[in-house]
Amino acid sequence: MERKTKIDAENGKQDLTVTREFDLPLELLFKAYVEPEIVEQWMGTKVLKLENKKHGSYQFETTDPQGNVVFKANGVIHEFSPNLKITRTFEMENSPFGVQLEFLEFEKLTGDTSKLNMHIVYKSAELRDQMLKLPFAQGINMAHNRLQEIVRKLQ
Repeated sequence: MERKTKIDAENGKQDLTVTREFDLPLELLFKAYVEPEIVEQWMGTKVLKLENKKHGSYQFETTDPQGNVVFKANGVIHEFSPNLKITRTFEMENSPFGVQLEFLEFEKLTGDTSKLNMHIVYKSAELRDQMLKLPFAQGINMAHNRLQEIVRKLQ
């Protein structure tokens, strides 16, 4: 299966870019990142908090069937422009990666298609490379495939 989400990571740099074109209108793509009920579906995690505003914050949490927390992430939203961009931090608790800075830009291509451009900055090139050794590319592609499938049904 073709991986539609593209990752560009230049050697020796501490950042990377993620791009994906969606068969969704811009407004629906943006909604998938700001509506807690939709985020929960495509990310497969519980949204504990999602304050879509400048200086807002968010918290995501996933538990196993026994109720043990297996994933917890949080961050602060630094810039929020509806249907245009979200600038935020992202931190996974209990992981070696530390805080990363994410610039999400949403672009209208046609009335029915849109594009997400993510620029992610890590503390170091080494941390970025560690992340890329994980199934990061496969995971984000699968999540974006779910986003496409779930949000298309909202049309």
